[in-house]
Amino acid sequence: MTAFSISNSCPRRLAAPAACLAILSAVLIVAAVARPDEPPPDSVGIIEGESISVTGPTSVEVVRGQPKTLLRSGSDVRVRSGAARIDLVEGGQISICGPAHLSLLKSGGSLTIALDTGTIHVHIERELPLNIYTPLIQAQTVAIGDAPRDALVGFDSSGAMCIRANLGAIRVEQQLTGQSLLIPQAGDVFLFNGQLERLRSSAGHCVCDLQAEKEAPPPLPEVSQLATADEARQKAPANKANPQPATAQPPLGNDGPIYQVFMPPLIYDANAKVQPEVDPKMIVLVRRVRLRPTLIFQGRVEGPAVAAVAPPPSRLPAPATAANPPKPAAPPSDSFVNRVRTFVRKLWPSG
Repeated sequence: MTAFSISNSCPRRLAAPAACLAILSAVLIVAAVARPDEPPPDSVGIIEGESISVTGPTSVEVVRGQPKTLLRSGSDVRVRSGAARIDLVEGGQISICGPAHLSLLKSGGSLTIALDTGTIHVHIERELPLNIYTPLIQAQTVAIGDAPRDALVGFDSSGAMCIRANLGAIRVEQQLTGQSLLIPQAGDVFLFNGQLERLRSSAGHCVCDLQAEKEAPPPLPEVSQLATADEARQKAPANKANPQPATAQPPLGNDGPIYQVFMPPLIYDANAKVQPEVDPKMIVLVRRVRLRPTLIFQGRVEGPAVAAVAPPPSRLPAPATAANPPKPAAPPSDSFVNRVRTFVRKLWPSG
């Protein structure tokens, strides 16, 4: 009995740690699979804009194949011109109309915006506490039930502060005196020098609209199908009625020389005060040209046909000439007798 008990106790002692190790591994694997790929807890949102600069803690994420800048708690944003857009991690959007300068701080699940200049338009869908600080005023959005919140806070060109509660209410507090008031939904007020006593109706002094997300629609796949017999008959007469001669386009080629420079790689030495220069003897210049082939004509080269010009018709018909024209008469002999005879005839022509 003793030998049996000793031989049976060893497998039991070895099996207990192995079972615990297997259970612990399974728990870790399930936890790793069940945990979603969430951003860090201090992440604020992804910013997009044309003329912006961001300093402070940030990170880069790939969204739909494009790198995006993820703002984190402590980020400082400056919009030089135009507008910028921040898509919040919890859902919602912050539009910044420049020129503007602000800082973001996220702690304990609440978001704080320190607005120095410019105008912001905030739209929040979920229960995210939001506080907006300016040099003299603190504004806090207040939700009505579970409805979203939409607020506008900013400064105009004169430096006066605009506050507009589009959805929900806004609690405004003067940081120096502690005086506070509640702006109801659809309220639009105007503050001078941070004094709540000089509260006036804003009537749309500050304008900053929410920006729609620019997403290019995916290209539709093109599916080619064979034409039916009826479609082929309808297209055939149309193609034959207006035949267009095919004009051969000469190939576009570059017959000029091509220059190519080969040089050794540049070397950078962090320890050296003066970087070594490239030896000009190691630079090679290659010139490539294309030889033109000799033109050889074979066959017959014909020029354009020249039309024959007909001579103008003559006004008087030419007299018909006999087949055997008469021989010209021989000139008379110039003797003395002939001269006397000619002289007498001129005196008496009738004789």
